[in-house]
Amino acid sequence: VIPAEAGIQTKITFMFNLKDKNVLVTGGAGFVGSHLVEELIKLKANVIVVDINLDKHSYLFTENLHKKSTVINLDICDYKKLLGLIKKYKIEFIFHLAAQALVENAYVDPKYTFYNNTLSTVNVLEAVRLNPQIKGIVVASSDKSYGKLHKAKYFETDPLSGDHPYDTSKSITDLISTTYYKTYKIPVVVTRFGNIYGEGDLNFSRIIPGIMKSVIRNSQLKIRSNGQYVRDYLYVKDVVAGYLLLAQNIEKVRGEAFNFGSNDTLSVLQLIKVIEGVLDRKINYKILNIAKNEIPYQSLDYSKIKKTLGWKPKENIKSTAKKIFEWYKR
Repeated sequence: VIPAEAGIQTKITFMFNLKDKNVLVTGGAGFVGSHLVEELIKLKANVIVVDINLDKHSYLFTENLHKKSTVINLDICDYKKLLGLIKKYKIEFIFHLAAQALVENAYVDPKYTFYNNTLSTVNVLEAVRLNPQIKGIVVASSDKSYGKLHKAKYFETDPLSGDHPYDTSKSITDLISTTYYKTYKIPVVVTRFGNIYGEGDLNFSRIIPGIMKSVIRNSQLKIRSNGQYVRDYLYVKDVVAGYLLLAQNIEKVRGEAFNFGSNDTLSVLQLIKVIEGVLDRKINYKILNIAKNEIPYQSLDYSKIKKTLGWKPKENIKSTAKKIFEWYKR
């Protein structure tokens, strides 16, 4: 039970227990989704993983999580199939992580990015609206949903103003979720994270997997940007802890959006220097400066989630780089 603050009359809210619940994770074979599945299994939830891409090299398979969950190859843009799956497995909670998640891919193929990220979100929210046995849904948005705000810290009260394909697709994801809450009162909460890193990220165009690959193979790291773009870097286990905290407190946080920031707010070149120090290796890199439509500086203020549910990041680059490196070396 979450107690009321002293002197304030509030409705007492009971925590939602995920144990023995039928939990759907869309995008559950992806990098973050796999880690979420791992923790849900530890909580003894009945986990149903849906993903359009079941890569046997993903964390879901390398850590044998697929043997402890139900894994289904399905495109959730197909609403009838999604609805059939929800009814078949009597889904009681959803984590919606499925998306086209790469900025550069969105630039090359905006149509697919809008189609995938928008329709998949509408479909899962509509499924929640029509199935009252689903007690909540956590929707993964992004710091990119804010667009370019030209300020040091982004707050949840800032406008959603994406102006390039990926950014706008996440702004839309956010707005659709808010619309379903305001219109139908469905139990939805939105998350906004910065750059997530950790074991199992196989998108080597991302900076940290790219660094690990270049060190292991003793090859040159190609930096697409000018090396000066600043981002929050948040360890995947801290991300998953945030997802679970929101799910367990869904009645308290429904209709809200939360930033999950980091204590590592670094430029690419600063990040390289930190990892060089931890690994005691010199990283060979070349700055290409060809990145398009990237936001120069983004950092999320996370005081709202800290005040509401007590979340804060436990890890940082220095505490995790070595074990992540060892994972990639396997």
